[in-house]
Amino acid sequence: MDLLESLAKNANTFTVEDIINTMDIQREVLWVVLSRLEKKGWIERIEKGKYLIIPLGAEKGKYTIHEYIIGSLLINPYCIAYWSALNHYGYTEQIPQTVFIQSTSRKKRQDIEIFGIRYRIVRLKNEKFFGMRKEWIEDTQVNITDKEKTLVDCLDKPQFCGGIIEVAKGLKNKDYDKNKLIRYAKRIGNSAVMRRLGYLNEFLSLGLRVLKSDAHNYLFLDPTMPQKGTRSSDWKLIVNLRDNDLEKLK
Repeated sequence: MDLLESLAKNANTFTVEDIINTMDIQREVLWVVLSRLEKKGWIERIEKGKYLIIPLGAEKGKYTIHEYIIGSLLINPYCIAYWSALNHYGYTEQIPQTVFIQSTSRKKRQDIEIFGIRYRIVRLKNEKFFGMRKEWIEDTQVNITDKEKTLVDCLDKPQFCGGIIEVAKGLKNKDYDKNKLIRYAKRIGNSAVMRRLGYLNEFLSLGLRVLKSDAHNYLFLDPTMPQKGTRSSDWKLIVNLRDNDLEKLK
């Protein structure tokens, strides 16, 4: 109980390493203590070596905390991103059924379900892992991509945000730094990002300064949609959206 009270003063989650690094206790003894605490319903295992503290009066199996806090424990480094970040900033009215997490680290399982919530870990190259900020979620600070990086990430990988229409909604919102958005779009190093951004900029009259593409190959505006549509020669894109999907956003 002394161990549990000490941990609860700092956070409502903890790891085995947290205890090993701060308390004089043998690892073998610690596993026995944790097993007893879990059987008594005072803690619940998130995944190996990571636990949730169950408050007094709460029932194990029915108590949980915000999914972004749990997501922050699953891999290091991490950043809440894509559709989850779009929703956090109010860029989409859709509520994603999966929490999307970016990381430069490798994890054996990329799709995880914890306490009924699905988590998807997307591994990135080091040079794409930038543009994050800390946000207070309940009583915990969590890493999340900033507004501009969120939009650029979703242009980079529309499959992780519900498709290009969800990105277009965020861009139409215009609650972001236009210059930073362009810098990020260039920095991420994917010509598809600039092409998709340029097309949406023209269609939605966003007022961004995006240069025409000098590419020769054609890419799909939305890789999540059927692979057929009209061609935009300016942006070297196959516009494969349903009729009026973008018109509704004008």
